[in-house]
This record gives sequence, C-alpha cells and structure tokens, in this order.
Amino acid sequence: MRGEELNSFFVELDTTVQDVLFRIDRNRQGIALVADSKRRLIDTLTDGDLRRAILARISLSAPASELLKRKNRKGSPLTARAGTSNSELLRLMNEHGVRHIPLLDATRRVVDIALLTELAKVQESNLRGVVMAGGLGTRLRPLTEALPKPMLPIGGRPILEHIVEQFRASGIRRVNFAINYKGKMIQDYFGDGSRFGISVGYTQEDQPLGTAGALRSLKDFNEPILVINGDILSRMDFNAFFDFHKEHKAQMTVAVRLHEVRVPYGLVETDGVAVTGLIEKPVIRHFVNAGIYLLNSEVRAYIPADRRFDMTDLIELLVQQKCTVVSFPILEYWLDVGRHSDYEQAQEDIRCGRIF
Repeated sequence: MRGEELNSFFVELDTTVQDVLFRIDRNRQGIALVADSKRRLIDTLTDGDLRRAILARISLSAPASELLKRKNRKGSPLTARAGTSNSELLRLMNEHGVRHIPLLDATRRVVDIALLTELAKVQESNLRGVVMAGGLGTRLRPLTEALPKPMLPIGGRPILEHIVEQFRASGIRRVNFAINYKGKMIQDYFGDGSRFGISVGYTQEDQPLGTAGALRSLKDFNEPILVINGDILSRMDFNAFFDFHKEHKAQMTVAVRLHEVRVPYGLVETDGVAVTGLIEKPVIRHFVNAGIYLLNSEVRAYIPADRRFDMTDLIELLVQQKCTVVSFPILEYWLDVGRHSDYEQAQEDIRCGRIF
C-alpha cells in the first residue's frame, strides 16, 4: 500500500470521534489504526465500534481513547508480522472473521495493512439484495407520471442504477426488484442484470404488498437479505452493515439515521398547575428509520401472505416475539428522495461530489 493510502488509516488517542469517522469514511475499509507518534500500534477502531458509540450518544468531540474504553473485544487486536504470506493472512482473516490485519515490524510499528478486498479481489457476498421499487411516487408528481420513482435520473443515471452499483461494489451479485407501478420500464432497462455485473430477478406485485410483503413470495432464498427502498441514496458500507448484523447475532438489523428537530418555542415544564422549569427552544435528537434492512431468511416466515405488510409491522412483530432486532446508525451520506426538495438536493449533491 502506498504511503498516502496508509496515512488515511492512522489516528491518535486524542483524535476526536468526528475525525475518526472522517478517517474511516475516507479509507472506505471500515477501520482506523490508533497509534503513537512513531506509528506504533496501540489498538484498532472498527466501523462497528463507532456505530455502537453513536448509539450510546457519545459526543463527536470525545477523544478516540473514550471509544477504546467501550470496545467489546478483550485483549490485543489481531496483527501479523510484515512479510506474512497472503495465504496465511487469508487463513487468519477467515479464522477470526475480520477484513483487515495491521502488519507490524519488530517494534510494533505499523508498516502496512492487509485488506481482504485486496487479498481476495473478487469476493462475492453471500447476501441477497432486494430493492422495493413498486411505489407510486405520489409526492414526486408530475415527475412520476412518466417514470416510476426509482427510475428518476440523478446525475444522468436512474436512482435504481446507483443502488445496483452500490450492491455490485459490495460484492452483492444476486438482486431482486419488487415492482408494480410502471414496472416494465425497470425490467426493460435492467433486463437480466448482466449489463450491470449482477443477476436480476423480478417480483411483480399485482397489488401493493408494502415494504415487507413482497419478501414472502421470493423463491429459493436461504441467505441473509439486504432490503433497501428504491428511493434511497447512500454511501453506507453494506459490508460493515453485514458484519454488524453477524456480530450481534441479530435476526434483523435496521439502519437508522440521527435526525434533529428544533422546537421553535420555549417549552414549559409543569407538575399539575405548577411551573417547574423552562427549556428555551430545545433541539430534539432521535434515530429515524433509514429504509435499509438486513434480515435472516427465516424471518420471512413471520410475514403474512397476500396482504399489505410493511417493514415497520415486521419490526414490531419480531420485537413482540422476542427476536433479536438491532439498530445500525448510518454515519455516511444518506438521502430519502421522497419529495421535490429531496430530488433537487440529490442533483446538487451529486454535482458537488457528496454522494459517490
């Protein structure tokens, strides 16, 4: 790895959480190396470590040392000596379920990092992708009178093509489109998917089945399923999403996004008729559903056949059934292209290079 590329992995103990996020987003490998001024390795911070910290509401101005205190792992990070063979590195990655191993010299100085994406250039994911592409797109009329919403162009290419490219780049080669409104336009454009480096199947909804209903009718699905709404643009790392899902032994993982609402008035706290306090124009922060889900194939058994059933219904049912449902905060770019203002924002973001 070239020196400039390796530089993008390093942080120090006093580096802020915000800057660690920036490093991981920049290197696109899901890891940062915590080292001293001589690049002697102290520890590693993974994408999952950061997302758990965000869920715990750790301040973005907190130091990396605070993140290290919260790590799940016991003991030292997995490392190897510089010069270790590729076959041995692959063996270690498979044995420990990791995608990267820092390579150290005799003084524990980091001289390189072994990446699964480099050692196994064509790493096909055992995830199956599903895109919910059957919505009417009523809020985007009149644009959706001629095109289904997932086919609206962003930067000269349909939204759905951007999603497909993200699947392909993550190693997801088998994709299913759940279609309804103007679905033939999607079929005519993507065909069997070979032009885009994937294999595409189609599920035609004769009536809208909701964001989960179409999953029930999918055939021959034994692998985990990554589901995304057909109007979502994101730089989210799907491999990190899958790693997080497996690490937490979840049956379903829901991608979430931190959303802020500024209340334009001062709030009055009361106890009966008595005023107990005032909060001037507070900002309320909460995680919202980001329209991206990962679920084990057996979860489809909970989805009723032949009637509308949304992902929110499925989440509530799984929680009631005591299944393991976890949240995964999106730290990267994310936009739900549901309104005209969102569509205009997406066009501006792709012109400025904020999306891809």
